[in-house]
Amino acid sequence: MSKIILVTGASSGFGALAVRALATAGHIVYAGMRETTGRNAPQVAKAQDFAAERDVLLDTVELDVLSQSSVDAAVAQILDRRGRIDAIVHNAGHMVFGPSEAFTPEQVAALYDVNVLGTQRLNRAVLPHMRERGEGLLIWVGSSSTRGGTPPYLGPYFAAKAAMDALAVCYAGELARWGIETSIIVPGAFTSGTNHFAHSGAPADEAIAHAYATGPYAGIEQVIHNGLAALEPDDADAAAVAEAILTVVDTPSGRRPLRVHIDPSQDGSEIVNGVADRVRAEFLRRIGLEDLLGARRPVGAG
Repeated sequence: MSKIILVTGASSGFGALAVRALATAGHIVYAGMRETTGRNAPQVAKAQDFAAERDVLLDTVELDVLSQSSVDAAVAQILDRRGRIDAIVHNAGHMVFGPSEAFTPEQVAALYDVNVLGTQRLNRAVLPHMRERGEGLLIWVGSSSTRGGTPPYLGPYFAAKAAMDALAVCYAGELARWGIETSIIVPGAFTSGTNHFAHSGAPADEAIAHAYATGPYAGIEQVIHNGLAALEPDDADAAAVAEAILTVVDTPSGRRPLRVHIDPSQDGSEIVNGVADRVRAEFLRRIGLEDLLGARRPVGAG
């Protein structure tokens, strides 16, 4: 059965790949992006062309995760047109690169706004609808950096992604009795196929950044880039992340995994997450909350 799916940050990267994979598989997909009549107008046109050429149901919707009114309007538009939303994909995010000290507190807060608070705005808009129906699916596009290899100069980004991961895990337990499932997609460091590194933000404090660039850490930026690129196999394909999202969507309710790792470089996150998730499951059993480990349809729902 076709599902109605909203994907945030769908103008490029994993989001753009995901909406095309989902629509091609027969789902009704809304590609959420900001500035649909401005900066992202070409991306809207590309999505429309793709839908027409493939005869699939892919549409765009104005959605800025930094604005609650924008998020509310996007959700309302889809509900008015389709009557329901079956799944959301929290994909919108932003990366920064540079010595952590050189980022101002305001920059770090802005990064949390996109990567963490953006998910909270969308959840608050869509979850009342899902809870009323007694079913739904939240997919969070995280990062292997939260528990895997953590190279320097990505500190604020890693911190924001770790916060999002923690929030996703808590939501998994808090939504299970409402019949709403949670899956966290964990991509590794894809150095091609996305615009994360190309469009990453720079630190605002240029004096501190210069001190690092000319001091004992001179040249480390290139070492990081080269090292990550060298770890990535030649056949690594960012489209694998979109396929993982599609697989989760198409998996029958009740059998969806909490996490799916797509990490060609194998930075160790799958091992560490495996231990952490097992400890969480054991702890919930010890305190009498084993039922929160899997969503169940509430009595009388729907």
